[in-house]
Amino acid sequence: FPHRENKGWARMGDFASPIGKASGAMGGGGMGPDLGTLDEPVSVTIMRDVTMVGNKMMCVLNPRKANIQTLKNWDLWGPLILCLMLATLLSWFAPYEQKSLVFASVFVIIWCGAAVVTVNALLLGGNISFFQSVCVLGYCIFPLNIASVVCLVGGHIIWRCLVVAVCFFWSTGASLGFMGELVPPNRKALAVYPLFLFYTAIGWLILIAAKR
Repeated sequence: FPHRENKGWARMGDFASPIGKASGAMGGGGMGPDLGTLDEPVSVTIMRDVTMVGNKMMCVLNPRKANIQTLKNWDLWGPLILCLMLATLLSWFAPYEQKSLVFASVFVIIWCGAAVVTVNALLLGGNISFFQSVCVLGYCIFPLNIASVVCLVGGHIIWRCLVVAVCFFWSTGASLGFMGELVPPNRKALAVYPLFLFYTAIGWLILIAAKR
Protein backbone atom coordinates (compact mmCIF):
# COMPACT_ATOMS: atom_id res chain seq x y z
CA PHE A 1 0.00 0.00 0.00
CA PRO A 2 2.73 2.56 0.79
CA HIS A 3 4.23 1.85 -2.62
CA ARG A 4 0.90 2.71 -4.34
CA GLU A 5 0.56 5.89 -2.28
CA ASN A 6 3.95 7.06 -3.49
CA LYS A 7 2.87 6.50 -7.08
CA GLY A 8 -0.28 8.49 -6.41
CA TRP A 9 1.76 11.38 -4.93
CA ALA A 10 4.07 11.26 -7.95
CA ARG A 11 1.14 11.60 -10.32
CA MET A 12 -0.29 14.49 -8.31
CA GLY A 13 3.11 16.12 -8.45
CA ASP A 14 3.10 15.91 -12.25
CA PHE A 15 -0.20 17.80 -12.43
CA ALA A 16 1.06 20.39 -10.00
CA SER A 17 4.09 21.26 -12.13
CA PRO A 18 3.99 24.64 -13.95
CA ILE A 19 2.67 24.76 -17.50
CA GLY A 20 5.91 26.15 -18.86
CA LYS A 21 7.91 23.23 -17.49
CA ALA A 22 5.34 20.73 -18.70
CA SER A 23 5.47 22.16 -22.21
CA GLY A 24 9.26 22.15 -22.14
CA ALA A 25 9.25 18.52 -21.16
CA MET A 26 7.20 17.69 -24.24
CA GLY A 27 10.20 18.37 -26.44
CA GLY A 28 9.29 19.13 -30.04
CA GLY A 29 5.59 18.39 -29.65
CA GLY A 30 3.15 20.62 -31.47
CA MET A 31 1.44 21.78 -28.28
CA GLY A 32 4.55 23.16 -26.63
CA PRO A 33 4.71 26.59 -28.35
CA ASP A 34 0.93 27.06 -28.11
CA LEU A 35 0.89 26.51 -24.35
CA GLY A 36 3.71 29.03 -24.01
CA THR A 37 1.43 31.84 -25.21
CA LEU A 38 -0.76 31.44 -22.11
CA ASP A 39 1.82 33.37 -20.09
CA GLU A 40 2.10 36.37 -22.42
CA PRO A 41 0.30 39.68 -21.70
CA VAL A 42 -3.12 40.24 -23.25
CA SER A 43 -1.82 43.31 -25.10
CA VAL A 44 0.80 41.17 -26.88
CA THR A 45 -1.85 38.65 -27.96
CA ILE A 46 -4.15 41.40 -29.25
CA MET A 47 -1.35 43.12 -31.18
CA ARG A 48 -0.30 39.81 -32.75
CA ASP A 49 -3.88 39.15 -33.89
CA VAL A 50 -4.29 42.71 -35.19
CA THR A 51 -1.04 42.38 -37.15
CA MET A 52 -2.21 39.05 -38.58
CA VAL A 53 -5.54 40.55 -39.70
CA GLY A 54 -3.76 43.58 -41.20
CA ASN A 55 -1.37 41.37 -43.19
CA LYS A 56 -4.28 39.42 -44.66
CA MET A 57 -6.09 42.60 -45.63
CA MET A 58 -2.95 43.77 -47.42
CA CYS A 59 -2.92 40.45 -49.29
CA VAL A 60 -6.43 41.22 -50.53
CA LEU A 61 -5.55 44.79 -51.50
CA ASN A 62 -2.51 43.61 -53.45
CA PRO A 63 -3.27 40.01 -54.49
CA ARG A 64 -0.54 39.86 -57.14
CA LYS A 65 2.21 40.14 -54.54
CA ALA A 66 0.37 38.19 -51.86
CA ASN A 67 1.50 34.89 -50.42
CA ILE A 68 -1.30 32.34 -50.51
CA GLN A 69 0.12 30.70 -47.38
CA THR A 70 -0.81 33.84 -45.43
CA LEU A 71 -4.52 33.26 -46.02
CA LYS A 72 -4.21 29.49 -45.68
CA ASN A 73 -3.42 30.18 -42.01
CA TRP A 74 -7.10 30.88 -41.50
CA ASP A 75 -8.88 32.88 -38.84
CA LEU A 76 -12.44 34.21 -38.56
CA TRP A 77 -11.71 37.42 -36.66
CA GLY A 78 -11.03 39.44 -39.80
CA PRO A 79 -14.09 38.22 -41.74
CA LEU A 80 -16.28 38.79 -38.68
CA ILE A 81 -15.00 42.36 -38.25
CA LEU A 82 -15.46 43.17 -41.95
CA CYS A 83 -18.95 41.63 -41.93
CA LEU A 84 -20.00 43.64 -38.88
CA MET A 85 -18.54 46.83 -40.36
CA LEU A 86 -20.43 46.39 -43.63
CA ALA A 87 -23.69 45.44 -41.91
CA THR A 88 -23.40 48.42 -39.55
CA LEU A 89 -22.64 50.87 -42.36
CA LEU A 90 -25.55 49.73 -44.53
CA SER A 91 -28.02 49.64 -41.63
CA TRP A 92 -26.89 53.06 -40.34
CA PHE A 93 -28.46 54.88 -43.32
CA ALA A 94 -31.53 52.64 -43.56
CA PRO A 95 -34.94 53.82 -42.30
CA TYR A 96 -35.38 53.32 -38.58
CA GLU A 97 -37.93 50.53 -38.90
CA GLN A 98 -35.66 48.62 -41.33
CA LYS A 99 -32.30 48.93 -39.55
CA SER A 100 -32.50 45.52 -37.88
CA LEU A 101 -33.69 43.86 -41.08
CA VAL A 102 -30.86 45.36 -43.14
CA PHE A 103 -28.22 44.40 -40.56
CA ALA A 104 -29.50 40.83 -40.31
CA SER A 105 -29.83 40.49 -44.10
CA VAL A 106 -26.24 41.59 -44.74
CA PHE A 107 -24.94 39.31 -41.97
CA VAL A 108 -26.84 36.26 -43.25
CA ILE A 109 -26.00 36.88 -46.92
CA ILE A 110 -22.28 37.13 -46.20
CA TRP A 111 -21.95 34.06 -43.99
CA CYS A 112 -24.45 31.82 -45.78
CA GLY A 113 -23.12 32.93 -49.15
CA ALA A 114 -19.54 32.15 -48.10
CA ALA A 115 -20.66 28.73 -46.86
CA VAL A 116 -22.46 27.92 -50.14
CA VAL A 117 -19.48 29.01 -52.26
CA THR A 118 -17.18 26.94 -50.04
CA VAL A 119 -19.33 23.80 -50.31
CA ASN A 120 -19.44 24.27 -54.08
CA ALA A 121 -15.63 24.51 -54.24
CA LEU A 122 -15.25 21.39 -52.10
CA LEU A 123 -17.68 19.44 -54.29
CA LEU A 124 -15.63 20.48 -57.32
CA GLY A 125 -12.58 18.85 -55.76
CA GLY A 126 -10.99 21.96 -54.29
CA ASN A 127 -7.90 21.35 -52.19
CA ILE A 128 -8.97 23.63 -49.34
CA SER A 129 -10.62 23.26 -45.95
CA PHE A 130 -14.01 24.75 -45.15
CA PHE A 131 -12.69 27.43 -42.80
CA GLN A 132 -9.81 28.37 -45.11
CA SER A 133 -12.31 29.10 -47.87
CA VAL A 134 -14.63 31.09 -45.57
CA CYS A 135 -11.60 33.05 -44.35
CA VAL A 136 -10.52 33.94 -47.92
CA LEU A 137 -14.04 34.93 -49.00
CA GLY A 138 -14.53 37.00 -45.86
CA TYR A 139 -11.30 38.94 -46.25
CA CYS A 140 -12.02 39.58 -49.93
CA ILE A 141 -15.07 41.62 -48.89
CA PHE A 142 -12.66 44.37 -47.78
CA PRO A 143 -12.75 46.31 -51.11
CA LEU A 144 -16.55 46.33 -50.95
CA ASN A 145 -16.31 47.76 -47.44
CA ILE A 146 -14.31 50.62 -48.94
CA ALA A 147 -16.96 51.02 -51.64
CA SER A 148 -19.71 51.23 -49.01
CA VAL A 149 -17.89 54.06 -47.20
CA VAL A 150 -17.36 55.99 -50.45
CA CYS A 151 -20.95 55.50 -51.65
CA LEU A 152 -22.59 56.38 -48.35
CA VAL A 153 -20.63 59.63 -48.16
CA GLY A 154 -22.50 60.79 -51.26
CA GLY A 155 -22.07 61.47 -54.95
CA HIS A 156 -23.87 60.98 -58.23
CA ILE A 157 -25.41 57.60 -58.98
CA ILE A 158 -22.96 57.06 -61.85
CA TRP A 159 -20.04 57.70 -59.50
CA ARG A 160 -21.43 55.23 -56.96
CA CYS A 161 -22.00 52.57 -59.62
CA LEU A 162 -18.44 53.06 -60.88
CA VAL A 163 -16.98 52.72 -57.37
CA VAL A 164 -19.01 49.58 -56.62
CA ALA A 165 -18.09 48.06 -60.00
CA VAL A 166 -14.36 48.64 -59.46
CA CYS A 167 -14.46 47.22 -55.91
CA PHE A 168 -16.61 44.30 -57.07
CA PHE A 169 -14.02 43.26 -59.66
CA TRP A 170 -11.31 43.86 -57.08
CA SER A 171 -12.98 41.52 -54.57
CA THR A 172 -13.80 38.92 -57.21
CA GLY A 173 -10.31 39.04 -58.70
CA ALA A 174 -8.66 38.72 -55.29
CA SER A 175 -10.80 35.73 -54.33
CA LEU A 176 -10.21 34.07 -57.70
CA GLY A 177 -6.48 34.54 -57.28
CA PHE A 178 -6.57 32.46 -54.11
CA MET A 179 -9.43 30.06 -54.85
CA GLY A 180 -8.42 29.46 -58.47
CA GLU A 181 -5.17 27.79 -57.41
CA LEU A 182 -7.07 25.34 -55.21
CA VAL A 183 -9.72 24.20 -57.72
CA PRO A 184 -8.95 21.80 -60.62
CA PRO A 185 -8.28 23.81 -63.84
CA ASN A 186 -11.07 22.11 -65.80
CA ARG A 187 -13.61 23.17 -63.15
CA LYS A 188 -12.61 26.79 -62.53
CA ALA A 189 -15.59 28.12 -64.49
CA LEU A 190 -17.98 26.28 -62.17
CA ALA A 191 -16.22 27.86 -59.17
CA VAL A 192 -16.27 31.37 -60.64
CA TYR A 193 -20.04 31.57 -61.11
CA PRO A 194 -20.99 31.33 -57.38
CA LEU A 195 -18.24 33.83 -56.51
CA PHE A 196 -19.67 36.22 -59.08
CA LEU A 197 -23.17 35.92 -57.61
CA PHE A 198 -21.86 36.25 -54.04
CA TYR A 199 -20.07 39.56 -54.56
CA THR A 200 -22.77 40.82 -56.94
CA ALA A 201 -25.37 40.45 -54.17
CA ILE A 202 -23.18 42.39 -51.73
CA GLY A 203 -22.48 45.14 -54.29
CA TRP A 204 -26.20 45.43 -55.06
CA LEU A 205 -26.97 45.85 -51.36
CA ILE A 206 -24.44 48.69 -51.20
CA LEU A 207 -26.04 50.48 -54.16
CA ILE A 208 -29.52 50.11 -52.67
CA ALA A 209 -28.36 51.49 -49.33
CA ALA A 210 -26.52 54.37 -51.02
CA LYS A 211 -29.72 55.38 -52.88
CA ARG A 212 -31.35 56.21 -49.58
